[in-house]
Amino acid sequence: MTLATTQLDHSVLRSAFAQFPSGVVALCAEIDGKPMGMAASSFVAVSMDPPLVAFCVQHTSTTWPKLTTSARIGISVLGELHDGAARTLAAKTGNRFEGLDVVTTEDGAVFIEGASMWLDATVTEQVPAGDHAIVLMAINELEVKADVAPIVFHGSKFRRLAVDL
Repeated sequence: MTLATTQLDHSVLRSAFAQFPSGVVALCAEIDGKPMGMAASSFVAVSMDPPLVAFCVQHTSTTWPKLTTSARIGISVLGELHDGAARTLAAKTGNRFEGLDVVTTEDGAVFIEGASMWLDATVTEQVPAGDHAIVLMAINELEVKADVAPIVFHGSKFRRLAVDL
């Protein structure tokens, strides 16, 4: 079998990558007394011993360099009712926390209420990878909200999980 030959331009790659469903996380911290955050759909569990997670961030991000100044970053796995929050947190301008209820820890990690999981994390390493960086983070603490279903990003749309098969 031979795969169809396709130009690997940005629109083709974006469409291809959209075929893989993923969760959506908010990465947030308190910077200079105010919550700052961003959304990411490139989040993955990495290791249980030690507990590590990772996500990918574009080199052009203006938010990520500011977040890395915090010792702790809150990772909220957004719930199925957070489609508006995911869009707001991904916006380039405006108040990314408008309409959101947040919880801030003493260490500066910021969490979104209604998320299916909260992870208090610390950046351990950033690895260059093309036009992105792979950010490895150690989990310091976590809280799971098993009764909240996560939102799913697939086909460039936010979706809800179907009932069990």
